[in-house]
Amino acid sequence: MHTQLLQPTPEGIEEAARLLREGHQVAIPTETVYGLAADGLNGTAVAGIFAAKERPIDNPLILHIADEQDWAPLVREIPENAKKLAAAYWPGPLTVILPAADCIPAEVRGGLDTVAVRFPSHPIAQAVILHAGCPLAAPSANLSGSPSPTKAARVMEDMQGRIAAVLDGGDCEVGVESTVVDLCHTPPRLLRPGGITPEMLEAVVGPIEIDDAVTHILQEGATAASPGMKYKHYAPKAQVYLVKGTPEAYARYVNAHKAPGVTALCFDEDIPHLEVPAVTYGRRDEPMEQARQIFDALRQLDEQDAQTVYAACPSLKGVGLAVYNRLIRAAAFRIINTIRVIGLTGPTGAGKSTVADAWRQLGVPVIDTDGLAREIVQPGSPCLTKLAEVFSPAVLREDGSLDRAELARRAFASPEGAQALNAITHPAIIARTQQLLEEAADSGHPVAVVDAPLLFEAGMETICHHIVAVIAPADLRQKRIMARDTLDAEAAQRRMAAQQPDSFYCRAGVSVLENTADEEALRKQAVTLWQKEEWSTP
Repeated sequence: MHTQLLQPTPEGIEEAARLLREGHQVAIPTETVYGLAADGLNGTAVAGIFAAKERPIDNPLILHIADEQDWAPLVREIPENAKKLAAAYWPGPLTVILPAADCIPAEVRGGLDTVAVRFPSHPIAQAVILHAGCPLAAPSANLSGSPSPTKAARVMEDMQGRIAAVLDGGDCEVGVESTVVDLCHTPPRLLRPGGITPEMLEAVVGPIEIDDAVTHILQEGATAASPGMKYKHYAPKAQVYLVKGTPEAYARYVNAHKAPGVTALCFDEDIPHLEVPAVTYGRRDEPMEQARQIFDALRQLDEQDAQTVYAACPSLKGVGLAVYNRLIRAAAFRIINTIRVIGLTGPTGAGKSTVADAWRQLGVPVIDTDGLAREIVQPGSPCLTKLAEVFSPAVLREDGSLDRAELARRAFASPEGAQALNAITHPAIIARTQQLLEEAADSGHPVAVVDAPLLFEAGMETICHHIVAVIAPADLRQKRIMARDTLDAEAAQRRMAAQQPDSFYCRAGVSVLENTADEEALRKQAVTLWQKEEWSTP
């Protein structure tokens, strides 16, 4: 079979649509990645997608529409949450799963009774769907398991001779596949992260649940409810390892393992510190840039004949979660921790300090990020200067120190203010934490604890080998806060109301210690957990 390369002209779009109407498979651009499309209501045409990709037939596909009115015939009902998400993020990189209508072929459903639908924003994708006159099933246009293509040339590398045509629409804007949210559950469940982040979803529908398979191996025998949930995916030919740790520890680890065929998959800032060939996938603090570059970077590794790849770990905040999700599968869940980092978190007043003290007595270094938050705003510090620029010099006292009450009044007056505060302080705290972890590693410590109330919010879970959450009943927390901070009951309750619920901390993979008002019992719990897990064992 000869694969045509069509141009994004009216004639090219009409030719692509004609081929699709006749039951052929055509690769088309979307804002996420290139999709391998076929008539989504023609089971035989859809089967051709699986054959071309060499894709397992139990992996469900996504139907793409170009008019929101075309959604209703594909599902049994459209609940209120679905309407809200569509209004907020369609057209765009969001896929919604609902119970499937009877017209959906089994080949699309992957053996499930649900169907995934999205309305892409790419104008060429929309034009092809409209001209074809049917919803298009369109997984990524690559051989199954290899990195998804974000350029037409990459599609041709995999699909030449396998499909009828590739429609060239230039480079994809988002770079990772769409966010997939399952609305058949309460609360809604995120199955695959993408350009629409968990925070963006929660802003519309309230609390969501992140499926454990987003960051962990899909359990043996479990059904993949969404594309991209399989054990190994998006992988180059090389053996990839995801390295967690500080930038300095990452560079030291990679350099210590240099050998023929060893290559680094890293951030731009890492290049000067590495002694091995490297492929970059963006800047460390630019997750959108990382998303656009990650798949092409993975393909470049094959072009460089890389044999062993050590990949720098991205943040799990925002779009960074989508990048991490792809990398962890490219690495087949092979993770290297340069120093074992145990994250300690939980709501204020729950008893984290008691647990931290118990571990200090075992000789474990504990990094207190609350203390670091005070350290980074000392008079004359760059962080304090930036706070004064953003929130007004009024946040400074006459002696140049920070007026915390005034900063809180201004920063927490709006969600935007709180975001601005975090954008200034979180990077500074993380940088200092990384420096202290590096010092702990240099001192020979195999493990360290990061005590961080905002561990998840700051994206610090990416450097953690394991996380422990401390929770307590509301009345106990209130008493502890009142005694610790000399607050009345009303002020303590306001502080608690600003905290995340226990469910935010007690997520999959997190160990939970519950404080029941007996401080000595909590200490014993902490020591027992540490000794049971043997976290200090190299």
